[in-house]
Amino acid sequence: MPTTPATAAQISPEIPSNGVQPSGDPAPIMLELVDEDGRTIGTAEKLAAHQAPGQLHRAFSVFLFDEAGRLLLQRRALGKYHSPGVWSNTCCGHPYPGEAPFAAAARRTFEELGVSPTLLAEAGTVRYNHPDPASGLVEQEYNHLFVGMVQAAPRPDPEEIEETAFVTAGELAERHAAAPFSAWFMTVLDAARPAVRELTGPAGGW
Repeated sequence: MPTTPATAAQISPEIPSNGVQPSGDPAPIMLELVDEDGRTIGTAEKLAAHQAPGQLHRAFSVFLFDEAGRLLLQRRALGKYHSPGVWSNTCCGHPYPGEAPFAAAARRTFEELGVSPTLLAEAGTVRYNHPDPASGLVEQEYNHLFVGMVQAAPRPDPEEIEETAFVTAGELAERHAAAPFSAWFMTVLDAARPAVRELTGPAGGW
């Protein structure tokens, strides 16, 4: 289980670093398709993998906490095509084909929030099927979970994140009852709770 500070990983060599193909067109974002046991079986373009009924693909979800045991939430940018403007966990996304989920989690956390997590550790996996009624897209995901600490102030990318908030377990319950959250949020949080409790201690209330 990795416990050392994580840094942004290098982009997989299959993906041009500037996101542009030699032709000048944007490079398609490819996801890794998996079977029910998480074994790689192929690839698919990102939007195609999310169109109903969805194709099972590899994903990751990150939960970072400050020294007071508060969870860092993000509200997704309004311009995102999938689940815009809703609250969700610290960071979530998809590894590039061939990229280790741990490396992808560290990379994407830095890209979205401008921080590198410390003590980032694996927290298991969860498989789910969550349609998004607003967009008609479907999350068919085999999700790798990670928990860790954040020790620097977030510097969110406005194209990805509308706002952030640190919340206690009680504050999260109030916010979840009053504001829209991503369809997958409670599924990934519940699956990660044992690792979250190990990280934050019993006094955290998670």
